[in-house]
Amino acid sequence: MGKDGTSISDEEWERFLRESEAGTHDAPEEPSARARMVTRRLRDEPAPPEGWRTHRPARRRRGNGWYGVGLLVAVGLFVVALNPGWVTGRLGGGGGGSRPLAAESERPDQPPPSEVAVQLPTVEQPFRGSPAAEWGDGTAGVHLPVARATGWMSKQQVARTIERTRDFLAASSLDPGVLRGERPGKAIALINPHQQDVQNYLATAFRAPSRQNDPLLLFSRFAKEHVRLVGDVIKARGRVTYREGERGAVEVTTDVTYVYPVVRAAAGSSEVARTVVRREVVMSWDDPQKVTVEPGTFSLISYKVDTANGGCDTFTGYFTPAFTAERAVSGPGDGPEVDPYDRSTSMDVRMRDAAEAGCGTATRS
Repeated sequence: MGKDGTSISDEEWERFLRESEAGTHDAPEEPSARARMVTRRLRDEPAPPEGWRTHRPARRRRGNGWYGVGLLVAVGLFVVALNPGWVTGRLGGGGGGSRPLAAESERPDQPPPSEVAVQLPTVEQPFRGSPAAEWGDGTAGVHLPVARATGWMSKQQVARTIERTRDFLAASSLDPGVLRGERPGKAIALINPHQQDVQNYLATAFRAPSRQNDPLLLFSRFAKEHVRLVGDVIKARGRVTYREGERGAVEVTTDVTYVYPVVRAAAGSSEVARTVVRREVVMSWDDPQKVTVEPGTFSLISYKVDTANGGCDTFTGYFTPAFTAERAVSGPGDGPEVDPYDRSTSMDVRMRDAAEAGCGTATRS
């Protein structure tokens, strides 16, 4: 917002970016970060499960004073063990000939229905027997909101922000190279390089992945020597919302479920397994007059992930889907049954439920 309370024009915004890059004395200072054990958001909630991290990166505003944006990182305990009859669904289609559902503009009030009949996926129809057969392909399955002037941004700037948010979803969870295990350079380039906590996490996650520094929190990756994706379609369903955040920032929330069909990497493999990943990312597109931020990048507020058939308590930096042989050996998990396609429950509730659950049992995949 300008000093008079009006939105900054596109011309003023571009001029500010040029001046910031040139190093003028009025440019905001770089942010520093410090860890917090508790954020206001979680103060009245039950203790989080092991694997949660909470940070409050303090970012200096112009002039005097400080403000902090809480960075909440939540890892859902992986739901992995599958029953022999997990592939129940209301469709027998493989995701090519079915008419996609309308975009999810708001949270549904119930999970997708299922049928008793078992319909196994095939290489030709990798989404058969799954609600994802009716979902959109890639970002086409993600509802994008209508742009309106919000916080420090004009309507046009918000529209560009929504586009860049969609670009991050594609670069982090749908990019073919990233899915094959490559470093998600395009996605990382959209994250504010001055948010030091996050940069430290990113530097460590790919070098030495662990519970605390797991790249799967933000990015979908499979080890190509173990599995390969079936076809070139990833099904997705979810939505993007936004509101005015701290200091007039535009705070964007993405809540998307992705379905990845894979087979073993060995030539001729035909057994299809699916990994279902629900990921919520909350990002702050900050006013550059108040927060040090590179043009076209966002600061992370929180990120959470819940995974079915992606590996349970394994921190290799890659999803590790199980096939029939592995499921026969591992058996069901010790946690409750969970429907990974149920989007009627918020991620906050899902994470809270995961606090007392071990590796649960996915009712379908």
